[in-house]
Amino acid sequence: MTTNTDLIATLVDDMFFNSKINGAAAECGRRIERIKSREQLEGLSDNPPALILIDLNSGRVDPIKAIEFLKSHAELKKIPIVSFVSHVQTDLIDAARTAGSDYVIPRSVFTQTLTEAITGNLSSLARFAREN
Repeated sequence: MTTNTDLIATLVDDMFFNSKINGAAAECGRRIERIKSREQLEGLSDNPPALILIDLNSGRVDPIKAIEFLKSHAELKKIPIVSFVSHVQTDLIDAARTAGSDYVIPRSVFTQTLTEAITGNLSSLARFAREN
């Protein structure tokens, strides 16, 4: 599988976070593909991104089912998934980890480490993903 190294897929409904992600991606020379439907999610295998960002509060596509789908397909399962949610939503945090999300971090940490995530420097997220 060859990933598209400048492409990042996002499952994020919140316009505030989309704006932040788009700005950071533009600064880093990365492109964003917003996933708005199950069909788009399934189409990622045709053009695999380098990274997938998922808001666990997304309403367009069930985020947990999306993670399960991504991790169950050979051509997509190695793509890192960064999920974010409020630190008090422990049920969602646990569900995302069980589904296979590589990094589950609080929204505040996501905002602080967005540039690192966009550039593929995920090591800074590992510490936060384990703490929560």
